[in-house]
Amino acid sequence: MNDSKKLWLSIIEEEADTIPVTIGRHTSYCIMNDPIRLSFVTARYKFCSRMLSGMNTVLEIGCGDAFGSLIVAKAVKKLICTDINENMLNEAKDQLGFAENIIFKYHDFRESPYNEKVDAIYLIDTIEHIYPEEENIFITNLCKSLSKYGVCIIGTPNKVAEKYASEGSKKGHVNLKSYKELKALADKYFYNAFHFGMNDEIVHSGFPGMTHYRWALCTSPKIIISNY
Repeated sequence: MNDSKKLWLSIIEEEADTIPVTIGRHTSYCIMNDPIRLSFVTARYKFCSRMLSGMNTVLEIGCGDAFGSLIVAKAVKKLICTDINENMLNEAKDQLGFAENIIFKYHDFRESPYNEKVDAIYLIDTIEHIYPEEENIFITNLCKSLSKYGVCIIGTPNKVAEKYASEGSKKGHVNLKSYKELKALADKYFYNAFHFGMNDEIVHSGFPGMTHYRWALCTSPKIIISNY
């Protein structure tokens, strides 16, 4: 007679030697205070992973504790995770050392381009934390870090949905953008840009004013330098 419990326990036993992963501080905070948010976060990273699948060298700006970065790392050959929080970056490096194709680097794009050209850059929930007066140098240095036909994915909350944001989110959101503002930014720095909206885990091309989250998928930066 078949025994489903015995079957299941035998399957679980195959995972017995797996060492549990320590989750970073930011993700731990979400689990304890707003666990449903993790479904939105992982969906955003999944979108980037699908768009960048198969690329050689990809760079993330503002990786935080890199919980979502693992999703993109599975889809690309090499992922460079950057952030300006050195402590969190070092913790992520220790916690996620099993991900062999991830390199953790401190870099501030307000100060300089990255020291090598990459095929793609993505930033999820980052541009809204950059003050408007810092934006030009930040995006300029980002563009200078891309190859000639490089791809840049910018994901950010929709400005028109700010009234639904938590007080904690509002405190850090100093540069929110509407669809029109994000489009203007993308058109200024890239030759091509494709725009999508997102509600919870669903990415779509619906009416921009009714989306909580905005994506700009950009290609071919207008600012290119051959050496630096």
